[in-house]
Amino acid sequence: VVARSLSAEGVVTSALAAVPALTTTFANTNSLASQLGMVARLIAARNALGTKRQVFMVSLGGFDLHDDLTANHPTLLTAVGSALNAFYSATVELGVANQVTTFTASDFGRTLSINGDGSDHGWGGHHFIVGGAVKGRQIYGKVPTVAVNGPDDVGQGRLLPTTAVDQFAATLATWFGVSDSELPLVLPNIGAFTTKNIGFL
Repeated sequence: VVARSLSAEGVVTSALAAVPALTTTFANTNSLASQLGMVARLIAARNALGTKRQVFMVSLGGFDLHDDLTANHPTLLTAVGSALNAFYSATVELGVANQVTTFTASDFGRTLSINGDGSDHGWGGHHFIVGGAVKGRQIYGKVPTVAVNGPDDVGQGRLLPTTAVDQFAATLATWFGVSDSELPLVLPNIGAFTTKNIGFL
């Protein structure tokens, strides 16, 4: 395993060294931007690496804002926006914007109600999908009434989603080449939904 790891590292390092530097700037003070900068470089080196299809996962923590939400949440969203903007610009620079789709994901949303200094774990949330193939500048799904004790609040400020993560994933999987017959293998619960593809790609 160690030998394979060292060999793979050598291949990746050589491939990256042969790729011209990007003119797109990724802020080195933004950890998400730094990760996406490396992803852009790996995409640029795809021919040297012999890859036809790549999947990358990057992450940014700090959203579990039980405390100091009003101080920290804007900073986190600014970091996300800046990083996604730089990454999309890099895909345009590389000429692959239509072949690269970036999306956000989370394991839980946040409550609308305050716990005194922040918010607690919720259900529903909003996510971004970015890329040249995305039918953008639209909202997919039903926009909830953002109000504590409003019609979409199912208790304690928690919004009940109208679009399932299964539908979100099925739309991405279809774009990625998964056939309708294969979707239940990837997403076992997809049969519970009449609309499997919500149409953003």
